[in-house]
Order: sequence, then C-alpha cells, then structure tokens
Amino acid sequence: MCGIVVTVGAGADETTFRRMIGAIEPRGETTELLRHDDVVAGTQRLHIVDRERAVQPWVSADGRYLLCYNGEIFNHRELHAELARLGRTLRTESDTEVVLEAFLAWGETAVHRLRGEFAFAIVELPTRRTYLARDPLGVKPLYWSAEGGRLHVGSEVKALVPAGGRITEVGPGEHGWAAPGEPPKLAPYVDLLALGADEAPITDADEAAAAVRETLRDSIRVRLDTDLTVGVVLSGGLDSTLTLLHVKRWHPDCVAFTIGAPGSEDLDYARRVTADLGVPHEVIELDPRQVRLAEIREAIRIGELTEYGDIINAVVSVPLFRRIRDAGVKVVLTGDGSDELFGGYDMYHRVGPAAARRLFLHKIRNLCRTELQRVDRASMGQGVETRIPFLDLALVRLAMRLPVELKRRDGREKWIVRRAFADVLPEYVLRRPKNPLSYSSGLHERARLYKPLFPRLHRSFGYEAYEPVRRDFDTLLQRYDHDLDAAVAAGVARHDYTLLERARDLAGAARRNLAPPRRAAAH
Repeated sequence: MCGIVVTVGAGADETTFRRMIGAIEPRGETTELLRHDDVVAGTQRLHIVDRERAVQPWVSADGRYLLCYNGEIFNHRELHAELARLGRTLRTESDTEVVLEAFLAWGETAVHRLRGEFAFAIVELPTRRTYLARDPLGVKPLYWSAEGGRLHVGSEVKALVPAGGRITEVGPGEHGWAAPGEPPKLAPYVDLLALGADEAPITDADEAAAAVRETLRDSIRVRLDTDLTVGVVLSGGLDSTLTLLHVKRWHPDCVAFTIGAPGSEDLDYARRVTADLGVPHEVIELDPRQVRLAEIREAIRIGELTEYGDIINAVVSVPLFRRIRDAGVKVVLTGDGSDELFGGYDMYHRVGPAAARRLFLHKIRNLCRTELQRVDRASMGQGVETRIPFLDLALVRLAMRLPVELKRRDGREKWIVRRAFADVLPEYVLRRPKNPLSYSSGLHERARLYKPLFPRLHRSFGYEAYEPVRRDFDTLLQRYDHDLDAAVAAGVARHDYTLLERARDLAGAARRNLAPPRRAAAH
C-alpha cells in the first residue's frame, strides 16, 4: 500500500509538490520522488510485498511508462506467471510491477484481471498522457484536479489542496485517460449496480448458504498471503468474529484489536471470543472524557469525511489504528461491508423488496466516501494497511443475487451469513444483534457534543475544494420514511442542519453524557 501524488504539465512547482506529497507522509514508511521533464511523481510507500525491490514510482524497462500505485493485487502471483508465459520479463515478485506489465500486455482491459483493492496512475512519459484507474468498490481512494494547465492526481484530498483548484474523485470502477493539460475522461469498466443481473437469483437457502460460505472463505484466504503478522479489528460481532476465526485457521501469526469505553459490550464480547480462540488480544479502553476538541480536529484532518456520522466513527477509529501501528502490525483485516451486502441495516427491512434493493444499491455505491473512506484514512494515516474481505467483487456479485428474504429472516439481520457459518461460530456470537461501532464502543455521544464545530474544522483544512460537510443520509432516510428519492432531493436542497436541529441534537447528547454509564450485560 502507498500514498501517491502525480503532477503532469509544464511549470510544475517542486516546492508545492513536496507539500503535496508531505501531506500524506503517514501512508508510507519511505518517501520516493521522480522527475522527468514535465512529470513529477512521488509515493509514500508502505513496504508489504517484495519489500526491497518494489520501489515506486515504478518505470517500465524501456523507460516509456511510469506507474504510481496504491493497493494490493491478491492474484498477482497468477498474473505474474501468465505474463511470464507471454514472454514478458519481470524484475521483481511484486504486485506493483504486475500492474504495469499487465497494462502493457493487455491495455485498458487489464483492470478486469486485477483482483484486489487498488488505485493507480500510469503516465506515458513521451506524450504525457495519463491513465487513471480505481478498484470496483472504491476501497482505495483516488482524486484529481486540473489547475494552470496541469493535472494533479493524489490518494487523498489533503494531497491536492496545496495545488489549488476544484478536487474531483475518480469514481469506483472508473478508468480513463487524461490528455496533457486536460481533465481525465473517465468511464466505468465495471457497472457496480448491475453486478449479478445476468445471473439467476439464488432463492434456495441451502444453495445460498453454501455459496456465501465458499466465497467468503476464499476472499479471506487470498488476503492472508503475507509473511507479516496479521491483525483483525474485532468488535465481537458476527462479521469480525468470522474474519478472526478464519485468519486464526490460515495465518496463526495473528492478533485481535478492540476499542471501547470501559464496560462496553464490544470489550466483553471480544474478550470472550479471543479467549475461546486462543488469539492474542490488544484492548484499547478509551474513556469518553478523553474525546476532546483535539481528538475531533485530528479525526477530521485525517478522515476528510463529509457526513457527520462518519466523522464520529472516525473519532473512534483513529486511536484504534494508532494502537495497531504502535504494536508493529502493518496488515489488518476488518469486517466492513457485510452490513451493506447482507442486510445488516434496519432500513432494508422497512420497505418492500423493490425499494429495499434500491436502498441496497445506493448504499453500495456510496461506500467509497463513507465507511471505506473512514477505514482507509484512519488506517493509512497510521501506516497500517487494511484488507476488506467482505467487499471482494465475487462476494458482492453473490450478494446482488440474494433476495432480501434471505438476508433477514425470523427477526435476524444477516440471516444467510449466520446460516452459512452456524457450525463454526459460537452461539453467543450467532445470537448477538447488530450494534454499530461508535455506539457499542460507548464513545458516540461524547463525540456528538462537538458536532456544531465539524463544518468549521473541515473548512480549515481546505477540504471544501472537494465537498462540504453534509447531513447524514441515514437520518434523511428516516425523516422521509425511507423514500430514497425524497431523501436524495432533501440532501441536495440543504446540506447542513438548521440551528433548531443542532440545538435539539446538542441537548440530547448533553443528557446522555450526564447519564451514568451502562455496564454491559453478562454473556
């Protein structure tokens, strides 16, 4: 994993570029820069695969193409072998080189062969044409801006702020070329919302459970191809426990990490799970009173998030990944994405099947700027790489084929996942209902006290060059009785909360902060 910055165009200022690459220094362990005529490129490289030889920016053997790449390609060994059979000579065992060689062998169709989480820029140095691509779910970020006849590309918004100009996201599953001095012309290479549409729905519970079991296991397995210690972010819930269970089986050099307020449910469940599995467990106990303005400001600086609820979740995530970094762990798996795919949210079940599918697709399409952005920034902001097995494209395609009736049944959310792994999960985990991270950690209400300050802090970092802070979309859905079109229209019409809404929210948060802490029930 890396942070990348590329500037293409005459008159690129090296002082500005160093500010840009310096803004994302925590994403890597080493800073590497390269200048070639009107192209300046740099990476903050986190050394994971072929740690000695996979230097970046990477230049093709003939010197014609330059690659800056962020991500992991989980089938890079298979692609390496295939490229070798085609007669291509590779100099490393890295997935970095595989990305460029795949592009040189197969052109723009190469992105269809990459199984992983990635974002990259390839510059054709003689012509200064630039090719951009991002993974189908948008697990890895990529942004661009065009200013003064120059194209700037970066892994984070903060990397492009020093260049000035409007900042635009490369969407999930998009790729395309930018001619010199022009914005990129991007198009989807994967229609995320049409995945599985050409295949028959799976309505049989036994068939669906078997498919979920096989596909998720394969997704976790390919993400464990490393000789490094693997961490697992563990809440003690269904998804993170499933992830830990399989990591322990296939990569015994693992450790679990849990964050929560003293006495919170997550800590109790996670301690029991790790004791049962015999997995080392790092617990971060964070008293709500430790969440102050400085912590809020840092979460906003790192996260660049544009919805209030995501910012609050980032307040919890930042100290979690800081502890993971301090423990010397560089690779971590999380259970993110399962709720979106398998009906973990109550909103999916308050409307009919057709409306539920529209909500489901909207949630999937926006993961890149909500949950996935939070995870990427909070982890890479500490030099930790996260891998997201529930968002493997094969598993997303499978989830698209499952009717909502298999995702919630008998009052249980994610019913089909519970069914698929009922024989390996502890009964107390199978029975545990969904409990969002920030609530179950006991820290949500403390962070809510600072909500009125979020927009001003966000603007102070220049992030409005991308987007302003906006109302939580889930709140709008509830207000408009889960009518997707009405909620979208309301979000466009007015971004922020009214003074009256702020006063009510602040009063509610204050009451909850004054209430005595609740102890988690015994399990």
